[in-house]
Amino acid sequence: MKETLGQRIKRHRKAAGLSQAALATACGWKSQSRVGNYETDTREPSLADLRLIAHAIGVDESEIILDYKPSAPEAGAEAVESNATMIGPFDVWDDETPLDGDEVYVPYLKEVELSAGRGRTVVEQSHTRKLRFGKITLRRQNVQPSEAVCVTVGGNSMEPVLPDGSTVGVDQGATTVIDGKMYAINHGGQLRVKTLYRLPGGGIRMRSFNRDEHPDEEYSAEEMVAKEIVILGKVFWSSVLW
Repeated sequence: MKETLGQRIKRHRKAAGLSQAALATACGWKSQSRVGNYETDTREPSLADLRLIAHAIGVDESEIILDYKPSAPEAGAEAVESNATMIGPFDVWDDETPLDGDEVYVPYLKEVELSAGRGRTVVEQSHTRKLRFGKITLRRQNVQPSEAVCVTVGGNSMEPVLPDGSTVGVDQGATTVIDGKMYAINHGGQLRVKTLYRLPGGGIRMRSFNRDEHPDEEYSAEEMVAKEIVILGKVFWSSVLW
């Protein structure tokens, strides 16, 4: 018998050692009944919710979504769903805003053009822009606060999952490539976010979600050095504004 979507969610949740309540909390939902309804196939989830579930469990989105295609939503349904897509509290703050006891500042990385550099850029930490994260949000993803940074996604290469202007949280302590996971990359001074796959000999394959316009890129270990490709860390969180 073919595994249902709900059974698949339940199997991955249990494999991750999460209760329904813990998964609901990780997804930013107030009640575990939402998870229960999804697992019993009594409520049809949106693709946005399935992506949240996959990220909270720690598996690639394709492991949950597979060939799932939701029915056409009712008018206004998307607006209601979009109110519950936040994992943990976050906002943009300045240096004068005090932290709560259970929060930490997470800085941004940015591209900075070198003076007299003929358009050449380097990746540096912003001294003015940052987000504040709840410590429990980072702890749930096994991220040390000192290793967390944020990156803004530019362009349409990662659409529809990460539209232009999306923000991702990056764990700089996790630079070992796990096939199919998203990573932030410093590519010769350009900040990029891609799904990575290992290649024999220490090379990598970069993959975009929008593969029609952005085909795979492959680099050997030698080419990575020559082209100044450095893996900054694994993406553990994302924020999307439509």
